Amino acid sequence: MAKTLYIFAGSVWAAAAELAVAELGYTDADIETKSVNLVQGENFAPAFLKLNPLGTLPTLEADGKVYTSTTAVVGALVKDAPTKVAAATAITETIHEDKYDPNFAMFAARNEAERAAKGNGIAGAFLAGRQGALEKYAADPEGAPFKAFYEAKLAQNGGGLAISNGTAPEEAKAGFFAMSTAHFAAIKAALYEILPGVLPASGFIGGATPGEDDFHVGAWLTRILLTCGAKSADDALAALAAAHGAPAPASVAAYWGAWTARPSWTKVYGSGLH
Repeated sequence: MAKTLYIFAGSVWAAAAELAVAELGYTDADIETKSVNLVQGENFAPAFLKLNPLGTLPTLEADGKVYTSTTAVVGALVKDAPTKVAAATAITETIHEDKYDPNFAMFAARNEAERAAKGNGIAGAFLAGRQGALEKYAADPEGAPFKAFYEAKLAQNGGGLAISNGTAPEEAKAGFFAMSTAHFAAIKAALYEILPGVLPASGFIGGATPGEDDFHVGAWLTRILLTCGAKSADDALAALAAAHGAPAPASVAAYWGAWTARPSWTKVYGSGLH
C-alpha cells in the first residue's frame, strides 16, 4: 500500500524524511508526497490537525497508521524500505533535543541588531504568516475542536512575532536575547564537541552510505549552516567558521562533503539550503 508523506520545501525536519526516501530505494509508486505550506500556516488547518494534532511536519500515513514526529516518520520509512540501512543510535535523540533546535536557530537573536535583521527578513514574514493563519482557523467553526491548540499557538507565536517586529516589552526582548545567546552556545558545542565525537573521518555514521542517524544529522547540519549565513553548499563551511570563530572540525567538514556529493542531497536541497 502506498504511503503518503506530508512535507514542505522549507522544513528542516521534512528534509530528513525526504533524504530518507531518496536514499532508501522507494519509487514514486511507493510514496505520494503532499506539500503543506508552513509559511501560509496550512499545518494549522482543522483538516490537517485531524490528521496530526501537533500540526508538525513531516507527517506520514502508512498502513492505516499516522506517524507525527520526525523520528517516528523516518523510523517507519527505514523499517519498510527496500534498501536496508544502519538503525538509529543515541545521536538522533540528542540532535532532536530542544537545546539544539534548528528551528529556533532561525529566529534566535542575541542583540537588537540581529533582531531587526531577522525581523525584516524571512523569519519575520514566517511568524506573521503563521499568526494570520492561526487567527483565521481559530475563528473557523471547524476549528472549534482545536480551541485549546489555537489559543496556545496564538500566544506563543504572537509573543515571537512581537519580538520579531520590535513591539515586545524591553524585558521580553532581553529575555529572548539571553535565550538566544545560550542557544548559540549549545549549537556551537554540538558542532565542535558532540558531532566530532560521533562522526567518522570519512563517510557516514551509518557506514559507507547514509544510515538512519544520517538523515537526521544531515538535515540538522544543513539548517544550522544556513543560520550561519551560508547561501549554498560551497560557502557553508566558510560561513560556519565566520559565525563561530573557528574552522569546522575535520570530521564535520568531511561529513558535509560526503552529504553534498550525494544525489539525494541535491534532489532535496537543489542549489540552496533550508
